[in-house]
Amino acid sequence: QVQLVESGGGLVQAEGSLRLSCAASGRTFSSYAMGWFRQAPGKEREFVAFISWMVGSTRYADSVKGRFTISRDNAKNTVYLQMNSLEPEDTAVYYCAADLRGTIVRATSEDSYDYWGQGTQVTVSS
Repeated sequence: QVQLVESGGGLVQAEGSLRLSCAASGRTFSSYAMGWFRQAPGKEREFVAFISWMVGSTRYADSVKGRFTISRDNAKNTVYLQMNSLEPEDTAVYYCAADLRGTIVRATSEDSYDYWGQGTQVTVSS
């Protein structure tokens, strides 16, 4: 069992930055690929970023490529999402998710993930 707790959301002006954190419980965190998803009001949840469990390979949605960076610290059981050059369109609830030994091939599919956090709100004002 893995529990995920996101933090770091908030209100920021356009072109600003935020860093989200996702703290995981459990001793096997390093065996989990981690993903970030987001859900804007009235829209379906969508993939944002992925980092693999072994070599740290990453994958990003086209809409955030070059602006967002996902990273992980296995010693701290934490995955991060550094978000720069934020746009109002980035406003959403952001969720982290864990996929046991997940691969980059299935990174974008919600069904691949075994555990989800409760989400953290990010609001970008224009």
